[in-house]
Amino acid sequence: MPVIGCLTGFLPEGRLRAFRDRLKEAGYVEGKNVKIEFRLANDRNDQLPGLATELVQHIVTVIVAAGTVSAVAAKAATKSVPVVFGMAADPVKLGLVASLRQPGGNMTGVTDLNLDIGPKRLELIHQMVPTATVVGVLVNPTSPDLAEAFSLSLQSIAQAIGVKLQVLHASTEADFDQVFKGLNQTGVGALIISPDATFNALGERLGALSLRYAVPAIYEHRSFAAAGGLISYSSDDDEYFRLVGRYAGKILDGEKPAGLPVMQTTKVEMILNLKTAKALGIEVPLPIIGRANEVIE
Repeated sequence: MPVIGCLTGFLPEGRLRAFRDRLKEAGYVEGKNVKIEFRLANDRNDQLPGLATELVQHIVTVIVAAGTVSAVAAKAATKSVPVVFGMAADPVKLGLVASLRQPGGNMTGVTDLNLDIGPKRLELIHQMVPTATVVGVLVNPTSPDLAEAFSLSLQSIAQAIGVKLQVLHASTEADFDQVFKGLNQTGVGALIISPDATFNALGERLGALSLRYAVPAIYEHRSFAAAGGLISYSSDDDEYFRLVGRYAGKILDGEKPAGLPVMQTTKVEMILNLKTAKALGIEVPLPIIGRANEVIE
């Protein structure tokens, strides 16, 4: 029975369901003709290199690396085991593939839009909180490639709309309280949370804290908005991990990563928590309400 090694900081249930569904369409059913070995780091990115090595030693057929740090760890762990990544950062800039059209080597995968739409997140939060002259950007320093790329992506739009960016750091759940407690002291009037596998695992916690400390905030996962965060805006998770599952199925069928072009997701989804908006005294512009895929009232 072939074995898929799943390496990630955190894998939301929705992504896992979409991945399994696409594998099933390709003829692979977990427990019947394919096995999935999970290695989850939760909120410890520093554990991912060791977990990647474990999967290689376990002799897996293919590694699915969800997240930028996971993909980099898989690259360092093996040059022979096929790897399918799902990530926000540019795999060419990170040296994971030779090019998007012809990856070469043992890696290919899917990039989502969660880095590319960072500027749009800033625009959205500015439209909802136009009085915020300082916007916090929460990044994970243990994922430096993604943190730097996300921060830089916001610079031009920040200058255009006249807001100052304040970069904030958190790498574990224990850091969150200190960050949120200190927001008022730094004059931050709104918050953008960087895409990050560690943050994904704690999306509900981040949403609850943003409501508790009355911080208008935007992040990528529905769980964040459902827990009290003002708004989530992200790649469509179902499309994203169906594509990852598609490539995993192709490799199980015998295709090589070197010849499978890196794909990119195309769909985005917006979840708006109107209940939180009212609690924060925010008048949400009607065009934003009309664009939302889901409105929580």
